[in-house]
Amino acid sequence: MKTDGIKKSGRFQSVLRNLGWLLASNALMAVLSLVYIGMVTRALGLADFGRFALITGTAQTLATLVSFETWKVVVQYGLEHEGAGRREAVWRLEQAAAFVELMSAGVGIGLVAALFLLWPRPFGMDPALVPYAFGYVVVQLITLRSTPTGILRMRDRFRLAALADSVQPVGRLIGACLAQALMPTLAGFLSAWALAEVLTLLATWALAAQTGDVGPMLAARGSLREVRAENPGMLRILASTNGQSTLGLAARQAPLLLVGGFAGPAAAGAFRLAAQLANALSKLSILVTRAAFPEIVRTIRSASRARFRMGVLRVGLASIAAAGVVIGVVALFGHRLLMLVGGHAFGAGYIYLLWLAGAGAIELAAASFEPILLSVHRALSATVARGVAVALQLGLMLVLLPRIGALGASISVFVGAVAASLTLGAVLWHYAMRHGLDAQAPV
Repeated sequence: MKTDGIKKSGRFQSVLRNLGWLLASNALMAVLSLVYIGMVTRALGLADFGRFALITGTAQTLATLVSFETWKVVVQYGLEHEGAGRREAVWRLEQAAAFVELMSAGVGIGLVAALFLLWPRPFGMDPALVPYAFGYVVVQLITLRSTPTGILRMRDRFRLAALADSVQPVGRLIGACLAQALMPTLAGFLSAWALAEVLTLLATWALAAQTGDVGPMLAARGSLREVRAENPGMLRILASTNGQSTLGLAARQAPLLLVGGFAGPAAAGAFRLAAQLANALSKLSILVTRAAFPEIVRTIRSASRARFRMGVLRVGLASIAAAGVVIGVVALFGHRLLMLVGGHAFGAGYIYLLWLAGAGAIELAAASFEPILLSVHRALSATVARGVAVALQLGLMLVLLPRIGALGASISVFVGAVAASLTLGAVLWHYAMRHGLDAQAPV
């Protein structure tokens, strides 16, 4: 009993340690993002910043549509193989995950080429800017880095993962300074963002190589059929996580693109800055998920259901407390932050910020639901639950946007966050009741 308690305490401390590294990295990212976004808004103005946001948002949309969260597969199956001493199976799994990302990039480049052929001047941009926009989207697609991130998290090297994540905001800040001094235009800032993505990809793989996995991964021999046999259900999980990330993308990026389509680039610019601030303040929801997922996978195979429930409760209470802090900060300082970062023209986005930050706080309070469902192999249930919420959000947005513009998009995002939290919570509760969470047998 005492040994179990020590193990449980050690795992919770591991979550906190992982979360600490993620917090350090993402606190830096959040602060620097406000600095470089402020530089872009002041250099470009409201309308051109809106166009910049729409181009980068489109790139993220395409990247998310074709990519898979291979890091979750690497962590979930890799830990199982590692625990059984099957090192070769780990390397074959990592190689397959990297291959999936490579194929994703190829599919994405084909899609973006078709998009620019069908829509030669997206968002009404100047023809001279089109090559820069196309180039940026291609770079976004070829710099997918979920697999090396998964290697670092599987090996519990969150310090190195945090360092890799920090390269992007530092690169963007340096690029923004150079663009502001040498080429303060849309083309200049798009080039700076593309360079930051390339540097982040290189840094992530270089740091993943320090685990000792990259060399054996590249030399691994095995067919895709063998990898599928060693990792039953892997394709289903990849498809489910892609569905979840696509639905998450629809919840985050579709509002910006729809605001740009209905209300124009200027409204999109104000909405994007409000969303940027809300994301910076509520990033803990993503951090809790990333930090807790490896430990949830480890714990669920050995802990009793009652003890697992206690661990989940701890994470949930911490998330709720953080959500309260987010709402308080936004209510007190949101308007000042908007004008400080973007200037007086962006002050009108405060009402958007309130709704978007509220949505982020609700997602933060429910941050533990999705990784728990994934760890008990309920990925499809989680995808369906989120799909219901996203459908509600988009349907409401199409009703409200023509009537009240960007405010309607903000309200819809809030409603979608509430619906997602409730549906995911209901699925988790149903699983708990059906499988007798109070039982002492392992989950």
